[in-house]
Amino acid sequence: MGARGAGRLWWGTVSCTLFLAVNGLYSASDDVIELTPTNFNKEVIQSESLWLVEFYAPWCGHCQRLTPEWKKAATALKGVVKVGAVDADKHQSLGGQYGVRGFPTIKIFGANKHKAEDYQGGRTSDAIVEAALSALRSLVKERLSGRSGGYSSGRQSRESGGGDKKDVIELTDDSFDKNVINSDDVWMVEFYAPCLEPEWAAAATEVKEQTKGKVKLAAVDATVNQMLAGRYGIRGFPTIKIFQKGEDPVDYDGGRTRSDIIARALDLFSDNAPPPELLEIISEDVLKSTCDAHQLCIISVLPHILDTGASGRNSYLDVMLKMAEKYKKKMWGWLWTEAGAQSDLESSLGIGGFGYPAMAAVNARKMKFALLKGSFSEQGINEFLRELSVGRGSTAPVGGGAFPKIHSVEPWDGKDGELPVEDDIDLSDVDLDDWDKDEL
Repeated sequence: MGARGAGRLWWGTVSCTLFLAVNGLYSASDDVIELTPTNFNKEVIQSESLWLVEFYAPWCGHCQRLTPEWKKAATALKGVVKVGAVDADKHQSLGGQYGVRGFPTIKIFGANKHKAEDYQGGRTSDAIVEAALSALRSLVKERLSGRSGGYSSGRQSRESGGGDKKDVIELTDDSFDKNVINSDDVWMVEFYAPCLEPEWAAAATEVKEQTKGKVKLAAVDATVNQMLAGRYGIRGFPTIKIFQKGEDPVDYDGGRTRSDIIARALDLFSDNAPPPELLEIISEDVLKSTCDAHQLCIISVLPHILDTGASGRNSYLDVMLKMAEKYKKKMWGWLWTEAGAQSDLESSLGIGGFGYPAMAAVNARKMKFALLKGSFSEQGINEFLRELSVGRGSTAPVGGGAFPKIHSVEPWDGKDGELPVEDDIDLSDVDLDDWDKDEL
């Protein structure tokens, strides 16, 4: 993203939306206390009270929408928690002192007034009041225990997982068409003024890894590249648009947290991903390359072809393909083998020569697996995989702590199986009349 200032993410977005300048959002008749460089030290820093302070700009759209909720919260908290507001557009020195780079930014000043913390909650008066009371409770407990540390919400100011800005692709008037319009990949492009939140960079890194670069996060400084801003009707910042080959760009209207952005990117990836491959385990390379490349590999052991015929086997494979399609966003690997073809693998997964068809989900990194306990049907497999996807279900270590030897076998030819041909017995030279009847 270069050296431009990273805006603070609040309620999922830093609002840099452009509006006509308006007067201050609060007046003396409000329960919100107007703070300035002149009175801030006396009112806040030297105060024994807990303070919630909003740093705002009068032209900021989200600030304007927050105003009635902030006033309502201030009235509800009157006499309990101090609620203030700083016009940081007018008093830039005060905003700069507390690292304010985007609007609105809310700071909580607890016991340690020199160590304010960012508020990351919702924008409703109820959410603000709840956070204030929680902070107050923490402050009282700290005083009771003799500690003087500042308020701690127990939450990180950023979601876990950092991001490297190098994974956000910088676009300009000159490079946009070459990179985006002519690309087969999906692009999520943020048009911004220099207030880009770090959530975009963090999301870019994870999206790049999880989609293997098939969904790209990019950014356009619309204050510099005005031709692009005009071309796509950018009126406010940040604006995010989704570009897919052969389609008109669409606005992204989801949340702006790292997790929201990643979720939408994965949805786009799965919508555009080819159908997952369902591979027969015919060699060690097939098993290892599939399981090593995916978080989980789903392995099915299907009955012998003589027990089902081609139609029966295909019905099982169809169920697996449907489930692979349903869960393709998870990017799991999908494998199958015939009963008895890989008996060592069956034993290591606790399948062991009976109960076909069977299914195991294997984490090759941890060498642990979970077995399907329900029916080998869409409903049964769906319940099994749904439990796995939310981290539930019992697991066991793979027998021996590693995959066993995999035998190379011929791939199924898609036909019904045939019994082995037995040698014909020639009885033409046997004279049955010579047999001793007593032996019959």
